[in-house]
Amino acid sequence: MKSPEIQELTAQIAHHMELNTPRIEKALAELTEAELWQRPNPQSNSVGNLLLHLSGNITQYILSSLGGLPDYRVRDEEFEAEGGFSKAALLENLSITVKQATQIIRTSSREEMLRKRVVQGFEMSGIAIAVHVCEHYSYHTGQIAFWVKLLKNKDLNYYAGVNLNAKNEGN
Repeated sequence: MKSPEIQELTAQIAHHMELNTPRIEKALAELTEAELWQRPNPQSNSVGNLLLHLSGNITQYILSSLGGLPDYRVRDEEFEAEGGFSKAALLENLSITVKQATQIIRTSSREEMLRKRVVQGFEMSGIAIAVHVCEHYSYHTGQIAFWVKLLKNKDLNYYAGVNLNAKNEGN
């Protein structure tokens, strides 16, 4: 059983991860299949590479480490790919991976969230792993949005209908 604090933390981490998937889906809708694999320059990754990388990272850190599945990740292949996957296939894989990961985050015991283990050479608690995955997912979601906005000269309207100038209440 989790303490209320860990329950709230894991619920918020899972919720914030789930916010990014529709953002990526919206960005992908703007790209052609060819643009999916276009790189801004040789030192950068395509959106396709980032989607492979996100699925690999979430699988290694959450599904394998917290969820107990074997770790088969070959990280370099995520960045070497220059095609071979469609937008639909990459999005489906990412969506399934995120769904599985958020379920694991929400249901992991207090002991699992506090237990230290080594992932990708780093010693981390389950909490640290969940925080890492959430911020990593957000970071690359932002990269995808930036590249699509730059490529298409278009606002993705992630916050359409929300008053982002509203002042804080109850402070």
